[in-house]
This record gives sequence, C-alpha cells and structure tokens, in this order.
Amino acid sequence: MIHLYTHNDLDGLGCGILAKLAFGEEIEVHYNSVARLNPQVERFFDKQGAGEKDVLWITDLTVNESNSKKIDQFVKAGGKAQFLDHHKTALHLNEYSWAKVLVSYDDGKLTSATTLFYDYLLENEFIKSSESLNEFVELIRQYDTWDWEKNDNIKAKQLNDLFSLLSLDDFETRMIDRLKNEETFSFNEFEQQILKMEEDKINRYIRKKNRELVQTFIGDQCAGVVHAEMYHSELGNELGKENSHLDYIAILNMGGKKVSFRTIHDHIDVSEVAGRFGGGGHVKASGCTMTDQAFELFVKEVFPLESSKLDAPKNQHNLKNNPSGCLYENVKKEKWFIKQNDNKNWVIEHEHKLLPISFPSFIEAEQFVKRQYTAALTRDDQYIEYIKNNKKNHS
Repeated sequence: MIHLYTHNDLDGLGCGILAKLAFGEEIEVHYNSVARLNPQVERFFDKQGAGEKDVLWITDLTVNESNSKKIDQFVKAGGKAQFLDHHKTALHLNEYSWAKVLVSYDDGKLTSATTLFYDYLLENEFIKSSESLNEFVELIRQYDTWDWEKNDNIKAKQLNDLFSLLSLDDFETRMIDRLKNEETFSFNEFEQQILKMEEDKINRYIRKKNRELVQTFIGDQCAGVVHAEMYHSELGNELGKENSHLDYIAILNMGGKKVSFRTIHDHIDVSEVAGRFGGGGHVKASGCTMTDQAFELFVKEVFPLESSKLDAPKNQHNLKNNPSGCLYENVKKEKWFIKQNDNKNWVIEHEHKLLPISFPSFIEAEQFVKRQYTAALTRDDQYIEYIKNNKKNHS
C-alpha cells in the first residue's frame, strides 16, 4: 500500500487528487494540518516498521529531525519513501536521497507541492498528462504562489474559493470526476453562482477586518495584527496593500491557536518571522502555532491598543502626494501635515511646528508618519479647518 501524507490546504489536496487519479484504491491519502503531520508519520512507523513493503510519500509539509532519521533508516533498510516540498524552510532536507525540496524552477517560476508531485508522477509514468490536468495543476501553483494576482488569473483564486466552500470529500470527488471525464478544466453553472456570492462575502469580510487592524512594532518591524478565522490569504494580501507602510500582517486564529503571516514586500521574509516561533513556510506567506512567546507579543501586548485609523476614502481636497500639503491624524487627534519644501524635499509639520527631518519622496514621508504615529489621512473638512488655522497663525 502507498501512503501519502499531505497538507489539508488546496496545494496539499492537489497532491491527494493526483495520487488517487494515478493509483486509485492502491493509495491511502492522509490529509494533515502542520501540527498533525509528525505524530501521523510516527504512527506510520510504529505500525509498519522499517523494512515493510509499504511506500511512504510526504508532500507540502515538513517532517521534524526525529522523523527524518526514521525515514532515512527506513530507506536504508530497503523501504521506499519520497519527500516533496517547495518551502524554503525545508531546504535542509535535501541532504537526504529520498527528499526533493525545490522553491523555484530554473526559469525562476515558483513551484508548488502539486507541480512537484505532478512532475514526479509524470517522470515515473504513474500518470498521463492531459489539458485539463495540466491546467488544474497550474491553477493550484498560481494560487499557492500568488502568481495568479500578478497574472490576473482569477480562475486560480476561484478554485481555492470553491475548495473553501465545499467539504474536503465533496471537492476531491468533484475534481477527480472532472479531471477524468472533461478535456478542459472549468466550473459548472452552480459553482459559478456560489463563487460570485463568495467573492462578495470575502470583500465585506476584508473591509470589516481592515477596520479592526491594530498596528505595532514587533522588534524592529512594523506589523499589522488582526484576529480572523477565514480567508487568511486574501485577507493578508489585501490588508497588506491597503496598509503598505506595514512590513507584514499577522492574522491570529485563536480557535485554531495559529498565527499566519503575510507580506506584499520583497524585502520582508515572513518565513523568518514564523521561524522565530517554531513555524515556517514561504517568503511571503508563512505561519506558526500560537506559542507562549507568540501569544505574549501578538495577543497580550497588542490587546490594549486601539485599531488603526483608516484613510478618508472620498476626499477631493486632502489628497496624497499634493506638494501644497496633506493632513494626517491619529486616534489622539494629533495632526501631521506633509508638504514639499522649496528644495523639492518632503517635510512634516506636527501641530504647526516643522519636524527636523525631510524625505526625498512623499511615499517615504507618509510611511514615516504612519509607522511612527499610526496616523491616517483626514477628511476634507478637517483639512480645510487646518489650513484656515495655519493661515491665522502665520498672519
């Protein structure tokens, strides 16, 4: 019997679907959370023992040092095992003959566990390629790596949305049947209807959570912290874009005792952030369990803080990047006025007094105000009142 242990997200499920298409009843697929994998692998060895004929495959999840040694002993004793992963935090396992960890292909395209497993099955002639299968695998890759956003491939995001709407068994059954019987991959009419409803729901959820976002410094990095149990990928990405002055977004799932980290910035590696708390993952999307240290930093210390103010959305006068100036305010009603001086540098007034600092661009000046003072763009009426008072003070 072949045993596949894989993640219970879309990428992990893609591996399970490929395995069942290739082997049918000859394979037993075990879907696991990050925390459950290592106990499950330990159970496999306790039950089977090294030297048995059972085959062990692991995809999209990383085994610990103890299980790595068990797998190595199993292989050296004649057992068959294959580990496939695409997370940077698993690269150290490449020292083993039975492991292949590849973050990106030679052409720079990011990998996913599903693409690596598909490559493996094709190379060993366990499965035959088809147009629908090729597209299905690529949709999962683009969603998991966020290439879908860069490529404007909404279909990849919709595939994950559908996965979140259906039970695991229902989604798996639908996909296997579709990939067996249809030449091209598409959503049926019912699925398209519920996907549209889901999109509206996600957008409402993101707007709600943006109002609840709390800003704080964790070490020398400025983080946005929010409590949420759903739509972590979409939420982290959209909150990151809406609050680009933040280094990363930390999404707390208290029921699941997990923390998800997301960033939109190329200079931030959230797998390193997650690694500080025993977790890991991708450069721009990672996670960890809620350790005591994580609870202290992201929950206990952040809980007393007020949610960040949002930029006024429909201004006609108080506009960003205005050389004449734009006004920001924090929850304490303190004000900062960003404007361009005669030297074309951007300077900041605080309560009508010039700060001893300047910036070459508006973006840098705004980032300073938002990061250091948690301030947001004010409404037009506040801006006009500030300008009037400013003129009075200088008359």
